[in-house]
Amino acid sequence: MDAGDLSRHGRTRDGGFYLTALTYAHYLWQRRLAARAILALDRALGADLRGDEPQLQAWPLPYRPMAWFLRHTPPELFVGNPRVHFQHLADRMNEPRRDQRRWRAWACWALTRVVQPGLPGDPKHRVVEPTVDEIAQKLEFHGVRGEKILWKSVWQDAVNELH
Repeated sequence: MDAGDLSRHGRTRDGGFYLTALTYAHYLWQRRLAARAILALDRALGADLRGDEPQLQAWPLPYRPMAWFLRHTPPELFVGNPRVHFQHLADRMNEPRRDQRRWRAWACWALTRVVQPGLPGDPKHRVVEPTVDEIAQKLEFHGVRGEKILWKSVWQDAVNELH
């Protein structure tokens, strides 16, 4: 696989694109390309899904894989600073579906803060960081059915793993 597999979908960001992005993320992870695998999960989270797509039913939004990738990236692999990545992504999100995609980025930012608590934020990027409750509320409003519950479960599992 390569990025061309995503490009073949053109502007369409439907369930087919979603499944391709998930598959590509897995492919990249297996090849020890952790940063690119995380970016592929970003692409999956940006898919235009209503919530009833068969791909989404079989493969829920990738909050759990995102947390797993963040937790299991070997220290010798480049991954950059995912906390800063998600912070910038959330604050600079454009259309289409800006609010949905923005709050998904904040959700991944919150997961990163729990899974990799030592990663610093960007002190030069002045942004109001949302609370976990605010993220959950916005996912309930802008996300697909059950998204808030899924994300909150992954976030809580990550918190529990710290203790």
